[in-house]
This record gives sequence, C-alpha cells and structure tokens, in this order.
Amino acid sequence: MANKALKNTAPSDPKDKQNDKQIVRDYFNSTGFDRWRRIYGEGEVNRVQRDIRTGHQQTVDYVLSWFKNDQNAVEQTVCDAGCGTGSLSIPLAAMGAKVYASDISEKMVGEGKANAVNPENPIFEVNDLAKLSGEYDTVICLDVLIHYPDRESEQMIAHLASLAKSRLILSFAPKNPYYVLMKKVGDMVPGPSKATRAYLHKEADVRRVLKELGFKIKRQEFTATSFYFSRLLEAVRN
Repeated sequence: MANKALKNTAPSDPKDKQNDKQIVRDYFNSTGFDRWRRIYGEGEVNRVQRDIRTGHQQTVDYVLSWFKNDQNAVEQTVCDAGCGTGSLSIPLAAMGAKVYASDISEKMVGEGKANAVNPENPIFEVNDLAKLSGEYDTVICLDVLIHYPDRESEQMIAHLASLAKSRLILSFAPKNPYYVLMKKVGDMVPGPSKATRAYLHKEADVRRVLKELGFKIKRQEFTATSFYFSRLLEAVRN
C-alpha cells in the first residue's frame, strides 16, 4: 500500500509506534478492507483508486515477470508476506509455485481464499510478519514496509531474510526530498484514508541492511504513478 505515504500521518510520540501493528490490523479488518478490496479488484473505482490499482499491479507484474524470465516458478516454495487479497499469490500458484500467503488481516485472507481457484494452493493464513517461520526458496513482501518505522523495518527485513533460502523480494516507499514533500502535502488533506501511519525509507538504508545480511541486488524496478510510488528490489544470497 505504498500510496498511503501521501496521505497518512506519522506519530509524534515514539510510544505510539507500539500501536502501529494493532492500528493496521484494525484498519484492514474494517473500513480499510472495503477500500483495498475495491482497489485490488476489477470493479468500478474512483480516479485515485484506479491510479493506485495501476501502480500496485505494475509492481506485481514486475515480480511475475522475474519468475517468468527465470522459468523457475514450478515447484518453487514462496512465502508472500502481507499477501492482501492474493493479487500476487494466486498468479504465482497458477504458474506452478507452492505459495504460502499470509496477512495480518483476517478479512484480507478470507478474500484471498475466496479469489483462489485452487483451495490448496496458495495456502492462506492469518499471521503477523514477525511470527512467520519456516524456510522458502523465495520470500516476497510487497507494499508492507510502509507500516514499519525505520528500526522496526530493518528488524523485519532481517527476519524475512532468515526465512529465504535464496531470494528476498521487497518493495517500499522511498524516502527522498520530493516524496517527503508529497507526503507533507497529503497529510494536510483530510479524508478517511488517514487511518494508518505511513513511513518512507531511504533506499540506501535498505540496501545496506540487505548487504549486511549477505544479499546482493540482482534486479530492481521503480513504479511511480500520481498516487503510488514504490521501489522494488530483488536480493539474492551471495
């Protein structure tokens, strides 16, 4: 949900950061679920939601193209951490990957199960990213790090990396002067979307963490529409 960097406020009190997880869970199990189900779906949406849908789908398509180009989806184990309604998990499973899809929102997971053609693949489960376990050929986390402040995002990247046997794919909202300004402007615009906090991350910091964890960047892409911006990195073990 990289676009929420435009319109959501960050906490002024560091103690508030402890509430981020519960805020996100509550949001995506209530008003946020209806909003994002429309965005991830194919029905009628407003101009802003259509723009976000286009941006998110472009990020998903980049990931799918990497699997197609490598011709290695069949039988590969994949963890889709923060799967939403299954916009990535379901097509990956159709390509032959064995997908474990998790999300903190029970409603999102329920929608993913309803959208899936094969009830056995992907395997959808309600789970907190910090509690994910197991070992997978590829771990993917798209548009989720925006919910984590810097220190917590680095810890989360390290945790996800510990689950990945060979590859970790991440997307995040990059922090630079232009997007910081856009976020400040968005913060001044009232609206119901201001339900979760949003955090931008310096690309250099994300790359540093991946390097320290023993990964190198193999491929990268960038998506920018009017209301959605996201840096996508594919990191492989050295």
